[in-house]
Amino acid sequence: MPFYALASEPMPKQLGLQPAATPVMEQLTDFHNFILVIITAITLFVLALLIFIVIRFNAKANPEPQKFSHNTLIEVIWTVIPIVILIVIAIPSFKLLYYMDRTADPEMTLNVTGYQWYWGYEYPDHHGISFNSYMIPDDEIDASKGQKRLLSVDSPVVLPVDTNIQIIVTAADVLHSYAVPAFGIKTDAVPGRINETWVNIEKPGRYFGQCSELCGKGHAFMPTEVIAVPKEEFAAWVEASKDGYVTYEDFKNAQTK
Repeated sequence: MPFYALASEPMPKQLGLQPAATPVMEQLTDFHNFILVIITAITLFVLALLIFIVIRFNAKANPEPQKFSHNTLIEVIWTVIPIVILIVIAIPSFKLLYYMDRTADPEMTLNVTGYQWYWGYEYPDHHGISFNSYMIPDDEIDASKGQKRLLSVDSPVVLPVDTNIQIIVTAADVLHSYAVPAFGIKTDAVPGRINETWVNIEKPGRYFGQCSELCGKGHAFMPTEVIAVPKEEFAAWVEASKDGYVTYEDFKNAQTK
């Protein structure tokens, strides 16, 4: 098994982030790699200083220690350089935070509500389609259908690709957090409060996430599953669900008959 993520799910021996499926996650990955270079350089520099001090100033090499407590130049340097580093990190960080916040021109809205312990979804722009999504129990997992333990759900979310989708997140009982790593989103679901995020999914596929806020004994058993499809297929699914919600699996089965 390769040592990196091949799909939008946790992989054995995985290192690094899941492959990006949205512009937000692409920028998050780039920012992560940028910060990784900086902290690696700092760590190596500090390690080199420690090794130099151990060798140069041990009791054997330096039997007569110098007695001084201040060096103006060094103190200025170790004050200014961290400030410069923080500024270099802060500028792209703030740009990314504003970019992640919301989309200026959403093409559709998805309402997400956290419950103990499942997610509820509503499509207010598409006939008010709504449904609850529960994790498939272990004894009902069908690997032949690509279902994943602790990740697959009975009613996945269906979303179109290449669409600016506004996601409104709240909760009905306790704190939850709606997260899909491949999308680069993790938004708190707070009772009595509405939080907002957005996605523009670039690649059709099946994406998984889990509640990222400790919300009680069922916290580990409220995943989310998103199926991203072409716009034409999404429109056909909406039409099939306008008189009553139809799961994506039933929709596909009906099409093949």
